[in-house]
Amino acid sequence: MENGSATKDFITLLVFAVAILTMPIWMAPIGANYPDLLQRFAIYGIFAIGFNLLFGLTGYLSFGHAAFLGVGSYTAVWSFKLLSMNILPALLFSVLFTGLLAAVIGFVSLRRSGIYFAILTLAIAQMSYNLAYSVLTPITNGETGLQLRNYDVRIIDNLFGKVATEGIPSTNLFGITMSGYSGFYFSAVVLILCFWISLRIFRSPFGITLRGIKSNQKRMGYTGFNTRPYLLAVFIISGMYAGLAGGLLAVTDPLAGAERMEWTASGEVVLMTILGGLGTLSGPMIGAVVIKYFENIFSSIGDQRLLEIFSWAPDGLQHALAYVVSPFVGNGWQLTLGLLFVVIIIFLPGGLVSGFKRIFTKLKPIAKGVAKKEGADTGEAGT
Repeated sequence: MENGSATKDFITLLVFAVAILTMPIWMAPIGANYPDLLQRFAIYGIFAIGFNLLFGLTGYLSFGHAAFLGVGSYTAVWSFKLLSMNILPALLFSVLFTGLLAAVIGFVSLRRSGIYFAILTLAIAQMSYNLAYSVLTPITNGETGLQLRNYDVRIIDNLFGKVATEGIPSTNLFGITMSGYSGFYFSAVVLILCFWISLRIFRSPFGITLRGIKSNQKRMGYTGFNTRPYLLAVFIISGMYAGLAGGLLAVTDPLAGAERMEWTASGEVVLMTILGGLGTLSGPMIGAVVIKYFENIFSSIGDQRLLEIFSWAPDGLQHALAYVVSPFVGNGWQLTLGLLFVVIIIFLPGGLVSGFKRIFTKLKPIAKGVAKKEGADTGEAGT
């Protein structure tokens, strides 16, 4: 049984890895194959997968994960300013620092559950957002945001004589510039690693315990089982995922601003997780791709583009179709996304992954019946 489960997990990981690494190919027909957007798909996929570990496995809804995303970005940019433009120290410090912050926030907020936990995390995240704009301005550079300068120290780069004489140097991985497809494939590899860790957590006794907490935490408490250490552990892990995503955002664009800590960013990752499939392995990644596609591609469709899309229709019908569709694209992309979200919540409450599974389950007997009929017809023809 264990061998079968291990084989199934390996196939799941392999399919996920192939799907991610071939994104430049199968994203091309929908116009989403340019590197910067693909990199954002991967980064927000990491953010959503980490959030799903907390919300999907325990049912604890955090509205404060944007704080970890922002802190991860700030930490990475400070690493670029003080140490090196190499991304490894930046990502390492982003993960470690957000892990420590998550331990403190989790220790405080996990004293409550349900709606009170959600409100606590939202309050702490908004406090962090406002601190970044006010008291912590010497660290965050306030509204302007933290940026790289030519005169930054960069101790490690100076030590090895790798300081750029003109302009601001680019982020790199031992000389490989982290922009374009090289940046995407690095983020993709990190995403696959994060997915594998998530898969191992889902299958582990630790993951089973987290599901038990979600199912009936009070009953577990009545049996003398202390759930707090498990909740704190998964909260820290989830925060570290968010910090890693924040660090990767700084790798893409070495600028950190408080807007990444706003409550809307926390709400966005909640939508990604629910849209794709709460508590599923690949659902959060699918949700992240859908939302970022709408935000970056769907929102850029204007009237002229609509006329090109409907160019197959007669002139009068072409303009009529463009007029009808125009409120739902361009600046109206959020309306379309909202309608999609409503439809999924009503008809596919388990998210897109659950919907795909239901469709597959219903089509499977039909496919078997067709194959059986074709086999019988072939046999009769042979006779």
